[in-house]
Amino acid sequence: MKIAITGGAGFVGRHLAERYAPSDVVAVSRRTGVDIDDVDALAAAFAGCDVVAHCAGINRQIGEQTYERVHIDGTRAVVEAAGRAGVKRILMLSFLRARPDCGSPYHESKWAAEELVRQSGLDYTILKAGMIYGHGDHLVDHVSRSVQTVPVFATVGLREKPIRPIPVTEMVDVLVAAAAGELPHSTVAVVGGEELLLSEVVRRVAGIVGRHVLVVPAPVWAIRILAQITEWTMKVPLIAKAQARMLAEGVSAAAPPTADLPASLRPRLPFSTAQIEAALPERGGFGFSDLRPAR
Repeated sequence: MKIAITGGAGFVGRHLAERYAPSDVVAVSRRTGVDIDDVDALAAAFAGCDVVAHCAGINRQIGEQTYERVHIDGTRAVVEAAGRAGVKRILMLSFLRARPDCGSPYHESKWAAEELVRQSGLDYTILKAGMIYGHGDHLVDHVSRSVQTVPVFATVGLREKPIRPIPVTEMVDVLVAAAAGELPHSTVAVVGGEELLLSEVVRRVAGIVGRHVLVVPAPVWAIRILAQITEWTMKVPLIAKAQARMLAEGVSAAAPPTADLPASLRPRLPFSTAQIEAALPERGGFGFSDLRPAR
C-alpha cells in the first residue's frame, strides 16, 4: 500500500510516515514544495497512492496561513486532487470538539473540513482526536520547558476541565488501521486512556524534570490575553488562542457526540512516567531563540 501524508513534516505526519517503508510514503508539505491548496501539485503527488492521510493543520493563523486557507481550502484541494489521482480512501485527522457555530474559527474550520471529506464521494475515515503528545508535541514539550523557566504554572479557568491525552504511538496505531480499511465510511472519536486535569499533567512533568512548581488557577480571559501575547512574540506560542479555548471547555468528549473507536483500537496507555519521558525534549527552559524576530 502506498500512502500520501499531508502535513508529512508535522508532528503526527512524521510519526505516521515512520510506520511505512520510505518507498511507500509520499510526504506532502510546504517543506516539500507543495502548497496545501495547490490542486495540480497535490494530484501529481498523490498519483499512484492508495490512500491519503490528511494530517495538515495549524493551531494559529500567521499571514497567509489562515484557518480558511489551510483547513477549508486545503481540504477542498486535497479531496479534489485525490479524486483526480484515483485515490480510493482518505483519512482526516480532525479535532475532538470541532463543530459549527461555536464562535471559534479553529473549531468551525475543522468542522467545515470534515464536512468536505464526508461529502467527497470517497471512502473516508475522520478521526476526531483529543490532545496528542509525544516527542515534538505541544503538550509535554511546552509544559516541561515552561516549568524549567518559571516555577509557576497557570491553569486555564478557575475550575479546570478534564483532558484525555493520547500518546502519538497509539494515535498512529489508529491511523494505520484506518489506512488499512478498518474504519470505512465513519467519523470516530479518539481519546487517551486516562482522564486527568492539566494541573496533574503539569505536576507529573515537573516531577520528572526535577522541578517544584506552583500551579495556580487563572481566569480564562487572562489565559486568552497570554495566548495572544505569545502568538505575537513566540515562534511556537506557549499557548495559542485555539488551545486556550480547547482547555477552557475540556478535551475529553466529542462535540457533537460521535461514535467511539472499536474496543480493539482504543488508546489505553496512561499518562505515565514512561510515556512522559519518551516525549520530553532536551532539558532546558524557554530562551531568546524561541522569540519571533522583529519585523
